[in-house]
Amino acid sequence: MKNWLIKKKSGLFCEPGNFYIDPIRPVDSALITHAHTDHARPNNKKILATKETINIMKIRYQDNYCKTKQQIKYGEKININGVHVKFVPAGHIIGSAQILLEYKGEKVIVSGDYKRRYDKTCQPFEINKCDTFITEATFALPVFNHPNDKIEVKKIIDSIKGNSDQVHLIGVYALGKCQRLICLLRDLGFDETIYLHGALLKISNYYETEEIDLGSLKNVTEIKDFKGGELVLCPPSALHDRWSQKFKNVIKGFVSGWMTIRQRIKQKNINLPIVISDHADWNELIDTVKEVSPENVLVTHGREEALLSFLKKKGYNCGSLNLLGFEDEDD
Repeated sequence: MKNWLIKKKSGLFCEPGNFYIDPIRPVDSALITHAHTDHARPNNKKILATKETINIMKIRYQDNYCKTKQQIKYGEKININGVHVKFVPAGHIIGSAQILLEYKGEKVIVSGDYKRRYDKTCQPFEINKCDTFITEATFALPVFNHPNDKIEVKKIIDSIKGNSDQVHLIGVYALGKCQRLICLLRDLGFDETIYLHGALLKISNYYETEEIDLGSLKNVTEIKDFKGGELVLCPPSALHDRWSQKFKNVIKGFVSGWMTIRQRIKQKNINLPIVISDHADWNELIDTVKEVSPENVLVTHGREEALLSFLKKKGYNCGSLNLLGFEDEDD
């Protein structure tokens, strides 16, 4: 790794800029790639992030999200103690960004989490050339080849039509996956009211303020008698807790890239697995490295070994960054 980027206990530290990127504990100055809680933690003294990331952090953490905030627009370049910083779209969720750092003629991109599929709820991934590319590797195994998301969503619609006497209870992550799924359902002509667990409402309401139309949504508490045919979205953790016991005749689904793995489906007792990921799959990770065309590749938070082995065979100078504290269950 460049001698001006250092791995510390709190995370990836830019020494000349005196800031961390996605620190895992509170620091004086942090650049935040996106608002998922494993990347955007509370109580930093100062943060730099996109408007959407800052707003979602405020929704989640309220007054504890930071002491001082600074918004940055995509493509805007700022100078922090001689380090030129630019945020470019990562295509992961709303407001997500890759962070491009330029210092003494060297360019480094920290990818954060990213995906390459079209998603109307966020800006698409943008290719930028660099000397060193620090890439995530959540799905960096050849077994992961994400299917067409519209075909996967049609499985939900078809199941509702074919099982109109049952409630469909679908687990989705509150930020990004929930809103992307709703938009995909709407695009395929599903215009019925979608009922949301309370934990999904605030962020979905925020998406509406950003002019992302999610159609008719209601809190699940607004309906007392589920007769069948309803679609209810909830956090994955709620699929098997006490809250879910109110639904008597139910088909349980889970929307995640991990639904490729049969053992995960069995472990989570899922009737309707839907394979939709907000991360790049194996081929997309490789294609991204090729398009970015770096001299050096550092791989972090994921299935690092297979990707490193492949890239080394292709002649890349690469290694594992081994950053701690990033979860692989936010997909």
